[in-house]
Amino acid sequence: MADIRNKFFRLGLILGGFIFIVGATVFGIAYFTVHIPDPNSYVNSQATIIQYADGSEIGRIGAQNRTIVPLANIPIQLRHAVLAAEDKNFYSNRAFSITGIVRAAINNLRGGSLQGGSTITQQYAKTAFLTPNRDIKRKIKELIIAIKLENQFSKDQILENYLNTIYFGRGAYGVETGAQLYFGRSANQLTLEQSAVLASILRSPGYYDPDYREGNLERLQARFKYVIDNMHNEGWISDKRYANIKYPEVKGRVRSGTLSGPKGYLMQAVQSELNSLGFNDDQLMIGGLVVKTTLEKLAQQAAVDAVDKESPKKAPDNLHIGMVSIRPGTGEIVAMYGGKDYLVRQLNDATQSIAQAGSTFKPFALIAALQAGISLSSIWNGDSPKVFDDVGKPYEVSNYGDKSFGDVPLLKATASSVNTIYVPLGIKAGLDSVVNAARAAGIPQSVALMPTPSIVLGVASPHVIDVASAFATFAAQGVYAKPFLVKEVQGSNKGVLYEATIQPQEVFDKSVMADLTYALSEVTRAGTATAAVSKLGRVSAGKTGTSQNNASAWFSGYVPQLATSIAFFRDDATQSLNGIGGLTSLTGGSFPARIWTAYMKAVLKDIPEEFFPEPAYIGGITPAPIADPVPTLPPLEPTPSPTPSPKPTAKPTKKP
Repeated sequence: MADIRNKFFRLGLILGGFIFIVGATVFGIAYFTVHIPDPNSYVNSQATIIQYADGSEIGRIGAQNRTIVPLANIPIQLRHAVLAAEDKNFYSNRAFSITGIVRAAINNLRGGSLQGGSTITQQYAKTAFLTPNRDIKRKIKELIIAIKLENQFSKDQILENYLNTIYFGRGAYGVETGAQLYFGRSANQLTLEQSAVLASILRSPGYYDPDYREGNLERLQARFKYVIDNMHNEGWISDKRYANIKYPEVKGRVRSGTLSGPKGYLMQAVQSELNSLGFNDDQLMIGGLVVKTTLEKLAQQAAVDAVDKESPKKAPDNLHIGMVSIRPGTGEIVAMYGGKDYLVRQLNDATQSIAQAGSTFKPFALIAALQAGISLSSIWNGDSPKVFDDVGKPYEVSNYGDKSFGDVPLLKATASSVNTIYVPLGIKAGLDSVVNAARAAGIPQSVALMPTPSIVLGVASPHVIDVASAFATFAAQGVYAKPFLVKEVQGSNKGVLYEATIQPQEVFDKSVMADLTYALSEVTRAGTATAAVSKLGRVSAGKTGTSQNNASAWFSGYVPQLATSIAFFRDDATQSLNGIGGLTSLTGGSFPARIWTAYMKAVLKDIPEEFFPEPAYIGGITPAPIADPVPTLPPLEPTPSPTPSPKPTAKPTKKP
């Protein structure tokens, strides 16, 4: 009997030794084959930050909203709170907890989930480097990574990475972003009580976030007491401080999202441009990029304010307003208004929507005419209606209100936007030349342009950014620069990955631009935009545009330092703007010009006035200035009376 027991004992020893050797061999193989990914590649994976030109933040792109902070900037009371909640013996224990592993293994054998007992090192390994699958294979890898982490990094380094990695719910990763979303302040500004709440939540945000579901508040308060008690027991809170602890107020969840309101359109436009530059969505989601844009914070706010203040009240829901403001000669987009709320309508009315251009296309016909030597002083007949030939078909053209002007100079025809003069002007200058002028100015190939008489009256449907780009070319005296938003992209290590290069092209002769600007300055001084733009208080040039059947209304204008285009339109091009804002006909000289003026006045407030070049008077004859403002629609509110003897706005480049 004793021999049998001894045999079984020896067999057990052999079997145990064999199992130990096999287990040790498997563990050894696993130890040398399981590699730790670069910790920084995960910890430093964070949202891409989009900035205004001055470095202030617009918003973030990325599934993981994270801001990395060094351990030195994380207050000791927050560190103590996390240790009290998750692993109070972190600085003295080993990489993994044997009791926790045994408990988790037993639970797994019973059919439960593999959980519990993890040290902070294990939690960091699991969060940063492993899939969420809960099986034995993943648990072994977790242990190996945890052991290797403690062999390669100090406790402080592991804790720092953990605190910048752990998920707090609400889309927040790391203590800095968690502090912002739960308390509206940075981690280094948290009180002791707030630190304890944050530490309490990280165990299971869905179970403890007080604004997530019913019952969470009570669970969080109980967990909060547990953390505070542990901190007190460890000597991290004095008796006096402990006696005065009170549960703090926690901010509610922000339900509107980072893309809500007009800002969402900026984020969408920037992301689209980044994609076109070769930055894929994965890089934007976790790359920790810093993107500096051309957008100027004050200008952007001025754009939103102008639209909010000057838009028609009680407008239909499908009225859309797009606006783009560009710095001439550089192409830098300084402001953009793509719509009221990106979460409601994911179509940018500044860059993606299209609308018939109307009379904003007349400057291209004027450029073609000036290039052909046709003078601003040349006389044209502006009777209405008239019929023209369109490839063998009759094309009837009327002026706004069917008004007849008789014989007038081209200068006045421009200020009054006379259709029955501009159509024959385009024909005489050459319709192909009109199309070429539009292309050279900045209307892209994606916008269909046909060399027919109607091209002059803006039957084409460009984007607002296209027209703004063209008028920026006019403001830059014939120098075109492609519009752009992304100025610089930095990597997570602050290295420059991309830097925009401005490539200006001189596409028009300066003499042509000088006469064009002189004519367009009469539009704002004594023409169809006078009622609104006269309030700007400085020289300007521009063009109103109202499409057929009043389907869209534009105002595009510029000063030497800035060009801005605004368009009004509805979802369906067959729907009219008539009646909106109490106007029988919503024209470019009404609400669009008022918004343009309010915006430009705010942006240019502290910028010295500059003047346009003197006109070249192509054709050798100086046209007489328009003495009196052309009659316009009644203004929406009282405006100052025009100056008795107005002078042309074209001035020398230097102030006299």
